[in-house]
Amino acid sequence: MTGQNSTITSEYVFDNDGSHSTDQHRYLAELLDPLTSERLGQTGVTDGWNCLEVGAGGGSVALWLAERVAPTGRVLATDIKPGLIPIRPGLTVARHDIVNDPLPSGTFDLIHARLVLSHLPERQRVLERLHAALRPGGWLQIDEVDISNWSPLVTPDRRGRELYETYTAAMARVLGSAGSDPTWGGSVAQAMSEAGLVDIDPACRIEVWGPGSAGIGLLTSNSLHLEEHFLRAGMTRPQLADVRAVMADPVFRAASFAVHSVLARRPGAG
Repeated sequence: MTGQNSTITSEYVFDNDGSHSTDQHRYLAELLDPLTSERLGQTGVTDGWNCLEVGAGGGSVALWLAERVAPTGRVLATDIKPGLIPIRPGLTVARHDIVNDPLPSGTFDLIHARLVLSHLPERQRVLERLHAALRPGGWLQIDEVDISNWSPLVTPDRRGRELYETYTAAMARVLGSAGSDPTWGGSVAQAMSEAGLVDIDPACRIEVWGPGSAGIGLLTSNSLHLEEHFLRAGMTRPQLADVRAVMADPVFRAASFAVHSVLARRPGAG
């Protein structure tokens, strides 16, 4: 879908080529796919639909969609580094920069993007591009998080609490320095309304994470995946090792970030 001269401008810090990328996508799928698929199912997606999965990552949502639109529909799964997306019948994989590369107008019955727009300073313009790519009456689903309050609830001791709070604060700095807004989840519904979409339907979920959960697995993986970023943000390697031990302690519990899943439609006949 994109040519050799396409300019990729994203500063996304979670490189799909990294040694921890597979773990990251596995934890994200375990953590977020249940809500994502529940919400997508509410659109009535079925055989014959034409779908776009933006920033498909490891491809779990694209595969879910491909199973439902088969045999006559199709799913286009895009990413700036699409190498982790599996190839399946009815699923087309393409390298594509959603900020700069061409996007067909009035084409898709359903577009989904998860943890993509929050990483793009041009997110409102991208929303407007996705709106235009929908057929009249087509659905757009945006899934994002808000890390404003993901507090530790139980830690082994006071130092463990301070370490975890230091780690989550550093995560916010790492993402912010790359142009991301990790609190944007709470603004998605309003942003979709301002982009001209209608029938806005927001949902929000918060859970409690403990050792062995997908959420703590994700945070532990992130501490390894982004270690150099955390060091530049002011943490030390001993602190990172210690916070991993805190998160693995059997007593540890923390509130998750808030996950926002927002459905909306392009005005017009459905």
